[in-house]
Amino acid sequence: MDFNTIIIRFGELSTKGKNKKDFIFTLARSIKRHLIDYQDLYEMKINHDHIYLNLKEKNLDLAEILKNIQGMYSFSLALKVEDAELENINSIILEQIKKEEGKTFKVHARRIDKSYPYISDDINREVASNILKNTDLRVDVHNPDILISIEIRTDGAYIFTQTIKGIGGYPEGSIGKCMMMLSGGIDSPVASYLLMRRGVELSFIHFASPPYTNSGVINKLEDILTTLNDYQTKINLYIIPFTKIQEKIYEVSEKGYQVTIMRRMMYRIAARLAKYKNITCIANGESIGQVASQTLDSMYVINKVIDLPVIRPLATYDKNDIISISKKINTYDISIRPYVDCCTIFPVLEPKTSPKDKICNLIESKADFDSLIDEALTNYEHKVFKKDYK
Repeated sequence: MDFNTIIIRFGELSTKGKNKKDFIFTLARSIKRHLIDYQDLYEMKINHDHIYLNLKEKNLDLAEILKNIQGMYSFSLALKVEDAELENINSIILEQIKKEEGKTFKVHARRIDKSYPYISDDINREVASNILKNTDLRVDVHNPDILISIEIRTDGAYIFTQTIKGIGGYPEGSIGKCMMMLSGGIDSPVASYLLMRRGVELSFIHFASPPYTNSGVINKLEDILTTLNDYQTKINLYIIPFTKIQEKIYEVSEKGYQVTIMRRMMYRIAARLAKYKNITCIANGESIGQVASQTLDSMYVINKVIDLPVIRPLATYDKNDIISISKKINTYDISIRPYVDCCTIFPVLEPKTSPKDKICNLIESKADFDSLIDEALTNYEHKVFKKDYK
């Protein structure tokens, strides 16, 4: 079916009450950023319950871009008909339905403009009757091949047969900022997507330990973040030199405590960098019980070293659910590339699942970790990833 308008629906934004207007305008700005290469090919109209993109070029397909924009529940590729006389609607639908594939149809009309002289049921009957008389199509009200939707509004009739579901959530960056700990594995990119979907603007921190880790890990991160640019148009990555800290941890730690101490150091660094960048929380891809450092006791002891909230979007997800999402967002094949990260370079025998804070403090007192952290934060590498639209 031909279309000259895209109708964008807000979904969850409708619950925002007095703040709804701010969220809608944030969504509108986000749409404009994502459609920057097409800015001369459409006009945007913002309504209280929809955003309309009036296309200057008929059938301009923007679906692949729009379906990844946060805050959008669904959108329809619609044919706007300014002459909403029922006879004209009948004629246009009859012409357009011949371009659709299928043997059965259903008509679903909504009369938003209550001054229109026909109620919704009348429109349904008139349009369906005209199709039955002039085609071989049959009516199927339960599972039609073609669903013809008609919305009667004050500025005309909108006709469409296709509605595409968006990713929902809140508009890009509308909720706040967070520092995501990115390893290069399967979990953290999925956690990142889930936070981006909720309107959280992410910066990323990665801990690198050359020469034990190589450039392959960084290449993975670059490809992951380029993929995540579909959901956040600009991304900052901070690569922390972690070798000296990690070597010192394995020099002074007691058996089984190496991973716990390493995570505590990572949290300290992530929290300090977050505060410096005016970011109010940190996040990661941890799932409860997945590994020794992700038991509730471990999380408690690790969290004690910082005063920022830690968000764990995957806390209750099992691995199969995480893998399924990673495939959906196209990060899975990147994440499984066989490169070693800093969490796996030194084997740990019998890692503690119930570490004690007193023992951690004792281990950490054996070395000047504060100076090593200061050095790492002085020498980080900064990379920026921006959406490449064309």
